Amino acid sequence: LSLGLAAPPTVRIVHSGLACNIEEERYSERVYTIREGETLELTCLVTGHPRPQIRWTKTAGSASDRFQDSSVFNETLRISNIQRHQGGRYYCKAENGLGSPAIKSIRVDVYYLDDPIVTVHQSIGEAKEQFYYERTVFLRCVANSNPPVRYSWRRGQEVLLQGSDKGVEIYEPFFTQGETKILKLKNLRPQDYANYSCIASVRNVCSIPDKMVSFRLSNKTASPSIKLLVDDPIVVNPGEAITLVCVTTGGEPAPSLTWVRSAGILPEKTVLNGGTLTIPAITPEDAGTYSCIANNNVGNPAKKSTNIIVRALKKGRFWITPDPYHKDDNIQIGREVKISCQVEAIPSEELTFSWFKNGRPLRSSERMVITQTDPDVSPGTTNLDIIDLKFTDFGTYTCVASLKGGGISDISIDVNISSSTVPPNLTVPQEKSPLVTREGDTIELQCQVTGKPKPIILWSRADKEVVMPDGAMQTESYDGILRIVNVSREMTGTYRCQTSQYNGFNVKPREALVQLIVQYPPTVEPTFLEIRQGQGRSITMSCRVLRAYPTRVLTYEWRLGSKLLRTGQFDVQDSTEYTVSSLSRDSYGIYNCNIINEAGAGQCSFLVTGKAYAPEFYYDTYNPLWQNRPRVYSYSLQWTQMNPDAVDRILAYRLGIRQAGQQRWWEQEITVNGNIQKGELITYNLTELIKPEAYEVRLTPITRFGEGDSTIRVIKYSAPVNPHLREFHCGFEDGNICLFTQDDTDNFDWTKQSTATRDTKYTPNTGPNADRTGSKEGFYMYIETSRPRLEGEKARLVSPVFSVAPKNPYGATNTAYCFSFYYHMYGQHIGSLNVYLRLKGQTAIENPLWSSSGNKGQHWNQARVNINPPTSFQLIFEGIRGPGIEGDIAIDDVSIVEGECMKSDQPANNLRSGAVGTLAHIRLIPVIILMSVLNHQR
Repeated sequence: LSLGLAAPPTVRIVHSGLACNIEEERYSERVYTIREGETLELTCLVTGHPRPQIRWTKTAGSASDRFQDSSVFNETLRISNIQRHQGGRYYCKAENGLGSPAIKSIRVDVYYLDDPIVTVHQSIGEAKEQFYYERTVFLRCVANSNPPVRYSWRRGQEVLLQGSDKGVEIYEPFFTQGETKILKLKNLRPQDYANYSCIASVRNVCSIPDKMVSFRLSNKTASPSIKLLVDDPIVVNPGEAITLVCVTTGGEPAPSLTWVRSAGILPEKTVLNGGTLTIPAITPEDAGTYSCIANNNVGNPAKKSTNIIVRALKKGRFWITPDPYHKDDNIQIGREVKISCQVEAIPSEELTFSWFKNGRPLRSSERMVITQTDPDVSPGTTNLDIIDLKFTDFGTYTCVASLKGGGISDISIDVNISSSTVPPNLTVPQEKSPLVTREGDTIELQCQVTGKPKPIILWSRADKEVVMPDGAMQTESYDGILRIVNVSREMTGTYRCQTSQYNGFNVKPREALVQLIVQYPPTVEPTFLEIRQGQGRSITMSCRVLRAYPTRVLTYEWRLGSKLLRTGQFDVQDSTEYTVSSLSRDSYGIYNCNIINEAGAGQCSFLVTGKAYAPEFYYDTYNPLWQNRPRVYSYSLQWTQMNPDAVDRILAYRLGIRQAGQQRWWEQEITVNGNIQKGELITYNLTELIKPEAYEVRLTPITRFGEGDSTIRVIKYSAPVNPHLREFHCGFEDGNICLFTQDDTDNFDWTKQSTATRDTKYTPNTGPNADRTGSKEGFYMYIETSRPRLEGEKARLVSPVFSVAPKNPYGATNTAYCFSFYYHMYGQHIGSLNVYLRLKGQTAIENPLWSSSGNKGQHWNQARVNINPPTSFQLIFEGIRGPGIEGDIAIDDVSIVEGECMKSDQPANNLRSGAVGTLAHIRLIPVIILMSVLNHQR
């Protein structure tokens, strides 16, 4: 046997969904057109060994359009309810690690037609002389579609064509390239006031019907106008209900009203009723511009807007500014001091401040000057200037912010001015820098702030321009502590704390630095590795450090399970090895190597096993399925063994088989003699499989170590539907009769029947008494020649279309196929049975490929014909009624197989090399399965 059985992948795409048509374009570009909403089904047929992995993608690179992910790696890509954006090129890529991946593609074109829309525009010409006044109306029709739409216009029932009416022009504007059709009514006349219809058509492709829209043009037709019955802006308190009312003041036909919001969508709680919009309980997030739009497809839509402002007061802060004319930051008697208060207010124009000293109102005076800062410089800010500080000025100053409209709670800010009011200072406690922590811990960085009042502290990274752990460039702290949860190694570095002016002194910021060191355990490779090796051989495992902090790694230790094997220290090297010189039963297991520093340990794991690798099923067996008895079939199961030399010799395979959907596996062992070579094809014949059941087959290699890895595959009875033809078998057992169809142009139809289900009043002395395999339950196709059939009437049965295998590039010969079928012609009035070959594109068929007439006796006969079709083809069975009712003709077991017909009828039940499989009979209830003992060839 050749050892080079491994084969690179090949791939073809076949379609099985609801296509409207498939075009084979020039240069092998395949286009699959489908109507929007239908189901797209594309199947990728692959060959190659090992079995290639399949992946569907929408673009050449990746599955960028995430279609249902489960189907991306299946042979069949299924998109139900396909939408227009899912059109495009689909690629099937098959890869098995040998040669280049095989890629084929098909272009999917999704057809659709949306409802057309008619819009109306008018232009009024200048009065050229006093008595002349021209009015022109344009009707424009638009519909989204694929393929491009064609439009036609009607006035009432009359079809309008260019030139059919002098007052009407039909044209396509140049810039839309025929996507719209404009009907121009020049110098409007009384008969132009009528009902106009625009019909959009894609010429019934994919059975998409035409769509029509009508518009009634009258002397009242006018574009919309509206007004809002609300103020602009509207200022409200949170929690209030608000209603916006929009009314139409003109427009024919009556316009439709919609509300939109400039920033995104309308709030979820919005209630819409015609032109009225209600927001039940407004929040600050609902603020913004709301617009009412009126549209009736005449002229331009009308739009009116209003702005909703929701009152708010937040973020009250203060700061103290010492006398700006002195370098000193302290407050001193006899010098000036300024207190500032700031809030965020919406709307800012409603903001008012009032000042109090020890609870009593303050008025602006020569020594106590109250001012508002220019909003452009510092919005929402008020200042109290004490010009010449006296001892009697010490006390509590309060500024109160409120909104004139009311309904919002005031913000009150207290500021103490006394001899103990001093500017801030920042220090870092000695033991708090540098701080050492472990990855994953929670850590607090601390800056001690002194002074009165204590300002807000701002934390930031000092060593690099990166964000803080919370994602901001700066983090505020009221107590000087920065708390970091779940510290990571990236957070190592220097942090800066500095005083802000807020709630403190408006002076040059004080700052301090804190250093953070994050330790983490070693990162090692490999974290897990499986090593497969047979007994008596040696293995070496290596564990390497990639990163660690501190980098001074302390120790390493090797263990097998819980047993300590070896420990040691690292000097300069960054890896450690462990060797087992001769594997035995006791030395299989999980080896762990721990590399340890102060922060913890990193672990390499090695699973050392003598388990055999999985076998790989061979899916490209030529003609693996055959039938030589009724109701059962046989299957030639073939596989190769992955890495057979990696472990101990394979002694046997455990074969499990079960009917698809069943729970219980039937198992048996297949003995192996001698060594299996890499790439060697092993064959085993499964017999007594029940038609038309599918089976799951599980194969497990066994060595002296025990069971290896299993592989499972499914064996199906049905022949593949319309493949690029390599084989086709049809016994007419399934419901869709293998996609055969009845010809519409004949006189009557072929009938599917089994002896067990036939009518009790059947005509004796004609027709079969069982199907071709001798089964009373098995089905066949036949022509019923009883009345009302007449002599010479024809029934034709047409096969599916078969695509032929691609031509050999080195030779011009077409592939030869063996076409065979069984026929039954028994009865004194038998007419004729003809078989025709119809090639793609052929309309008339002259001569039959095969023909027979007259009584052939009460038994089934086989016909075999070699065919050499140059292109896709169909086969047609034609039954012709003879002179009387005893003339039933039947056919069964049609097959088409690549290669010329063999002389003998018995298919090969053996290995490629010719060694015959011996049969072992195992009777299993309820399923009877015969299997043959394995014979494999060196």
